[in-house]
Amino acid sequence: MIAVKNLRKSFGNLTVLDDLTFNLDKGGIYAILGPNGSGKTTFLKTILGMVLPDKGTVFFDQVDISTSHDYRKKLGYLPQIARFPDNITVSELIYMIIDIRQVPAQPEPLVELFGLKPFLDKKLGNLSGGTRQKVNIVLTFMFDTSVLILDEPTAGLDPVSLIKLKELIANAKQQGKIILITSHIMNLVEELADQIIFLLEGEIHFHGSLNELKEKTKERDLEHAIASLLQS
Repeated sequence: MIAVKNLRKSFGNLTVLDDLTFNLDKGGIYAILGPNGSGKTTFLKTILGMVLPDKGTVFFDQVDISTSHDYRKKLGYLPQIARFPDNITVSELIYMIIDIRQVPAQPEPLVELFGLKPFLDKKLGNLSGGTRQKVNIVLTFMFDTSVLILDEPTAGLDPVSLIKLKELIANAKQQGKIILITSHIMNLVEELADQIIFLLEGEIHFHGSLNELKEKTKERDLEHAIASLLQS
């Protein structure tokens, strides 16, 4: 469904993506991992059309994404830091996003799931960071998209909300969706991910299952396996 071919991006003299090539041709949870500055966010923003590559192509359902924006309707995106006007209410934000995207949405079950009803008439500027993150999760999952891009999705979440988020991700996987996730919480990745894509200095240093990574590095868990990749 997503094919990346010879993707390259530089900012001045800094090469952030260096000839990336790989395919994600079936549903599942793909963890994009790497240290800060490895190119993770730039790669995700390239898929979203927010960053234009210097070279290479991203295909979505065999269509070059540079030729059409229609594919974005099939994407759900949870950014690491979502910035919205502080003076609008939660309800106004939800329906503004629905109005912008012009596709069917079901926010009500998610609002109920995360206990957001008491906050619908509250302004965003008056919400805690954790409540804002719950709102962002509603905005991401209320559309029936075939691909979900989740950039550090657990930020600020309490344990109960984290469990609910993991259930949403698991349900999306069962529906055959592609979920791209970045996280610094290795036990979360180890619990959820089907495939690991490890970036270092803009290059792919590993792409495969967690078991394959453990076998390659001879380590017992993901945290030590990633450390081994960094030291190799």
